[in-house]
Amino acid sequence: MQFKLYYIYINNKKKNRTEASIPQMLFIKFYVQHSKFKSSNMRIVIQRVSHASVTIEGEVKSAIRQGYLILLGIEESDTSEDVDWLVRKVIGLRVFDDENHVMNRSIMDINGEILVISQFTLFASYKKGNRPSWLRAAKHEISIPLYEEFCKKLSDALGKPVGTGEFGADMKVDLLNDGPVTIMMDTHNKE
Repeated sequence: MQFKLYYIYINNKKKNRTEASIPQMLFIKFYVQHSKFKSSNMRIVIQRVSHASVTIEGEVKSAIRQGYLILLGIEESDTSEDVDWLVRKVIGLRVFDDENHVMNRSIMDINGEILVISQFTLFASYKKGNRPSWLRAAKHEISIPLYEEFCKKLSDALGKPVGTGEFGADMKVDLLNDGPVTIMMDTHNKE
């Protein structure tokens, strides 16, 4: 994450960044990088599917027909605002073919279904070595409520229940990606 510091405050006085000493700038850079003041980055991977299901311990927990399989990753700093933005984008996304075979229909237009799977591995860090780290992924006390909120708000917007996995379980996900169409979204870039 990069910040442009045009003005900084030293001893409650506003200064141009060129007036700050090198130790002051190094401290500010360290503080910004290591403080809890970080932008949120809730992340999803949407796959347009002909069908999808999730199986836990040999039992099918949820199954859908045409619609979306969504993998959801949550960071410590994510909030309800991130949930709301993603729900609006998912519901409004037009990636289903119309009568002219143009991606112009939304999940609502086709009366589609959605399956949401929690996916902490979306925040894999692989900078050092070959074994990924998931330190950026939120702990259960943050991620479970946000996962449940995302599923509930998505279900309310869709007007029908959303299929889910089981948080923290060893899940087997089966899907037929239609297209293939796979889209990544996160609340930091908002592209």
